[in-house]
Amino acid sequence: MASLLWKANSVLGIRLAHIGHRMTPRPLVLCGPSGVGKSTLQKKLLEEFGPHFGFSVSHTTRSPREGEEHGKHYYFVTRQEMQEAIDKGEFIEHAEYSGNLYGTSKKAVHNVLGNGRICILDIDTQGVMQVKKTDLQAQFVFIRPPSIEDLVKRLQARGTETEESLNKRLTTAKKELEYGAVKGNFDKVIINDNVEEAYQELRDFMLPAVNEIKDD
Repeated sequence: MASLLWKANSVLGIRLAHIGHRMTPRPLVLCGPSGVGKSTLQKKLLEEFGPHFGFSVSHTTRSPREGEEHGKHYYFVTRQEMQEAIDKGEFIEHAEYSGNLYGTSKKAVHNVLGNGRICILDIDTQGVMQVKKTDLQAQFVFIRPPSIEDLVKRLQARGTETEESLNKRLTTAKKELEYGAVKGNFDKVIINDNVEEAYQELRDFMLPAVNEIKDD
């Protein structure tokens, strides 16, 4: 098995520098309003390039939705547990979204990097700002809806939103869309109007990184 060489650095505390003679793949940060279709695009990416990607499972204090599994979709924890872990410095990034805490743990990212895979982080704009301050050298992709009206329809179609939670999500979404529209905040912006077309854009963007891993 290839040896792991580590060095102390930045917010992460430790960072994987090499795996054998290979440089660590740059993580992929996906960002976009809730309901925009990030999970669907992630799934398609993993289905096609599974051996080369690994999903960083986030922690959250919100309740599981129907069909969601602990440890697979999220680590569902209490606010007290989450806050204690944050205070101990166990997270690369964390933020409060629609009344719930979300965060990416150092351990979750290291687990993926340690296998020489491209680590996928699904985070909000607050998380993006925090990751930009680390040495992860991630590639940042923003997924946006064709319109706010379209996003409302998608959220309503879930059947899980109350009027209050929907309004909170839309307020947050507008701020995220403003941040996503600023030139330089993201390496790639994709409008998810058609899932297949949006995925093709994401695929084309990530293909050079995938080929680099294959050739390594």
